[in-house]
Amino acid sequence: MLRALLFPNRQIRMLSSVMLAMMLTAGAGMPGFIPLSNSASSADNFAGLRLFSITEIQSTSNGHYVTKAQINHRSVDVLVDTGASAVALSYEDAEMVGLKPHSLDFNVAVSTANGMGKAAKVMLSNVEIDGVRVRDVEGLVLQEGVMRGTLLGMSFLGRLKSFSVEDGKLILKN
Repeated sequence: MLRALLFPNRQIRMLSSVMLAMMLTAGAGMPGFIPLSNSASSADNFAGLRLFSITEIQSTSNGHYVTKAQINHRSVDVLVDTGASAVALSYEDAEMVGLKPHSLDFNVAVSTANGMGKAAKVMLSNVEIDGVRVRDVEGLVLQEGVMRGTLLGMSFLGRLKSFSVEDGKLILKN
């Protein structure tokens, strides 16, 4: 009765209930939200919080995990490879994401499925799969013709909150 007197309009009463619920939720902690680190940009946050991100990648018929990733804000087909120490881009994919491989110094010896080769170290501004994003990821660009496609390795995966395989799906959390 007192509430009806204080808030005679039904919409105002509803608004006050929603506000009370939000205040109680914020005070108790919001599941699915994590505090921002000092390095997060304002584009990634809402009122000082960053959303918890998760995605699932279904395995192909041969058991591999192939998906699209955004590397430096450009779409690239990738093979997720826990055996690769870094994100390894083909020369062609490196061109596509704006790394200008013709100007890189290929001075890092690497062992690939095709044998020994040379690669250039690069820093990727961001790598993202369905909202699961990591900034400033170390990567390698392989010389032209050494490898087709891009491997999404541990320099990305190791910076996630977790990754796991369940029922033929690779689950990425950040």
